[in-house]
Amino acid sequence: MKEKTPTIFVVDDDDAVRTALRLLIKSLGLPVETFASGQEFLDSFDGDRPGCLVVDIRMPGMSGLELQAKLNEIHSITPLVFISGHGDIPMAVEAMQHGAVDFIQKPFRDQDLIDRIHQALDLDRANRAALKGRDTIIERIRTLTPREHEVLALVAAGKANKVIAGDLDVSQRTVEIHRARVMEKMNASSLAHLVRMVIEAEREPNAETSKRPPVTQ
Repeated sequence: MKEKTPTIFVVDDDDAVRTALRLLIKSLGLPVETFASGQEFLDSFDGDRPGCLVVDIRMPGMSGLELQAKLNEIHSITPLVFISGHGDIPMAVEAMQHGAVDFIQKPFRDQDLIDRIHQALDLDRANRAALKGRDTIIERIRTLTPREHEVLALVAAGKANKVIAGDLDVSQRTVEIHRARVMEKMNASSLAHLVRMVIEAEREPNAETSKRPPVTQ
């Protein structure tokens, strides 16, 4: 099956910026689609389409950070590159903490944005390749210890480390160690990527994640 060509999705409320970015990205020979708001993008979002987002971090209505949060809620693995103004650096750092590939500060050189787009596309390609092999995902799940299985299940359920620590009656630091090992064994680049792999594995009626071994202390 032929792989889909990645698309660059531009989300910015400024019409002039959208036009300029569309022309720049088209000059790279890449498909590009532009959206005037985060909601407009979400209304047409298809997580199976490869590519990346270029998003203005400060927009009226739904901000770039709010769009990122909504995408994270649905476990999107589409990478985001943020465009930020000088006063938006703290917001951009927060975006990075929640999984953004990078941010680029206005005014920026075209090449700087192009470099980040290619970085995001490389990440998207790697993430989607990792999701394609369900058997590989299940084999990775089999390498987890019983405790790591528990942590994986609770992390995939959206529970924070502190809550998981209480549920398992262990320290938060212990949960952090187990979680890091799970991420490493699963070869997950982000929490969203990890959750998507679990979902992919559980699509099979006899998925390995439904056969978790008994808890060992």
